[in-house]
Amino acid sequence: MHGCRSFAPDPLAGLTDLVGFVDDRVMSFEVEFRNVVGETAAIGSAGPYTLVVDRPADGGGRGLGFNGGELLYLAIGGCVSNDLFREASASGIRLTTVRVMVHGEFGGHPAVSGEVSYEVEVAGDASRERLEELVSRVDAIAEIPNSVRRGTKVKLTGVRIVST
Repeated sequence: MHGCRSFAPDPLAGLTDLVGFVDDRVMSFEVEFRNVVGETAAIGSAGPYTLVVDRPADGGGRGLGFNGGELLYLAIGGCVSNDLFREASASGIRLTTVRVMVHGEFGGHPAVSGEVSYEVEVAGDASRERLEELVSRVDAIAEIPNSVRRGTKVKLTGVRIVST
């Protein structure tokens, strides 16, 4: 499986292609959000990395960080960007510019994302045809867009009520 995070290349990767093995490695992720005491804003963390999430000011928050819709679209764009660099490197292409613009909107009750689209601007030391092929390949394999396209199941698995 290709991950949106970079990891050391598999020394057996070429061999698995020769004998027809399916790459079924699983990359586990866990993220956590904890609100800032007295605030609607929360700190999201994944390992050593953090970001701030909050509701917009007109939605009951203070607008101190990303909202959930922005995070969803950032996940899509970030995955495409990371995968462009990974796949370019694997193809011997050095990218000098990568820009991914993700578009969509939320509506309804409860609000859900409508169709999401994205555009890619890319430049590097390869021909136009090779860069177009790179973008097309990444569109086909990028994990987060594929997860959304295929309707990844999301379920609540526990609730703990704590006294304050």
